[in-house]
Amino acid sequence: MTDALKRLSDEGVAIWLDDLSRKRITSGNLAELIDQSHVVGVTTNPSIFQKAISSGDGYEQQLADLASRKVTVEEAIRMITTADVRDAADILRPVFDATDGQDGRVSIEVDPRLAHHTAPTVAEAKQLAWLVDRPNTLIKIPATKAGLPAITEVIAKGISVNVTLIFSLERYREVVDAYLTGLEQAKAAGLDLSKIHSVASFFVSRVDAEIDKRLDAIGSDEAKAAKSKAALANARLAYEAYEEIFSSDRWAALDKAQANKQRPLWASTGVKDPSLKDTLYVDELVAPNTVNTMPEATLEAAADHGSITGDTITGGYEQARADLDAVKKLGVSYDEVVALLESEGVDKFEDAWNDLLKSTEAELSRLAPSEG
Repeated sequence: MTDALKRLSDEGVAIWLDDLSRKRITSGNLAELIDQSHVVGVTTNPSIFQKAISSGDGYEQQLADLASRKVTVEEAIRMITTADVRDAADILRPVFDATDGQDGRVSIEVDPRLAHHTAPTVAEAKQLAWLVDRPNTLIKIPATKAGLPAITEVIAKGISVNVTLIFSLERYREVVDAYLTGLEQAKAAGLDLSKIHSVASFFVSRVDAEIDKRLDAIGSDEAKAAKSKAALANARLAYEAYEEIFSSDRWAALDKAQANKQRPLWASTGVKDPSLKDTLYVDELVAPNTVNTMPEATLEAAADHGSITGDTITGGYEQARADLDAVKKLGVSYDEVVALLESEGVDKFEDAWNDLLKSTEAELSRLAPSEG
């Protein structure tokens, strides 16, 4: 079952699970995935927590305790989510130690309502790092314009970061620049750069979903032929940028100070179109020093019938450029699509957070002790 996952791991792709719940922790399932499915990290987001906590499974006692203390709904959510992340980080700690801090990491996101505000994002990142209090945590900060200076400031403080919601090549370069600037500031402050890690989460399937919808509307043979190629092309060109930046003189100075490269992380790797192979964004995004975070269904599909044939990125830059050019020539605006996806991505996480606030508030009210 796991030969394909082992091959993927052997090719230099770190396999992370894009899901977390208390049941997954307490049942031993997470430990089993680490042991048997080559999983070496976990990512969470507001949607994942909304689904987990709304199911109620495993959260009843903590919710009852929080209700009896009459905490605010925001505090309740932070207590619940950081407890899950802390426990997952402890389960992954042996991986963290064995990989010298590169893997064995669990990501937790800043409040998505802060996505367009720099100072509160920095304050929240510091608070989350303090609350979880595990060296193998990554604080997720969205790659909005306001998020970029926050990334620099948080890295400069020695806090490791997962930059999320990256859709465009231009924004990806800005994210790497924000990371390197943060490392330079950390170095100037005398921090140990070897302890600071980061991944840049480049979203994949949503790019195809939006572009393919527009190609379907065009409906020509050329438009049909261009379908389901843009997302892979976009990700491959991001890796080309990664190779270029991390072989620059600027990087060499940081490398000398034991800094870690910011690895590209392929996110949103479950296919949205049922006509596509369900392991498309796993099989076709294989290259050294990358991460692929998968929902469980994609992980199971990759284990069962993934086709790992070696590096499927580094030889394909010219074709990737041609695939994106073909889409642009058909009148689909790349810039418009990636701007829309970033905006929608922030909105979706904010909606999930608001749903989580409502459902948690209802549970706290239900469990609140009667007066007297």
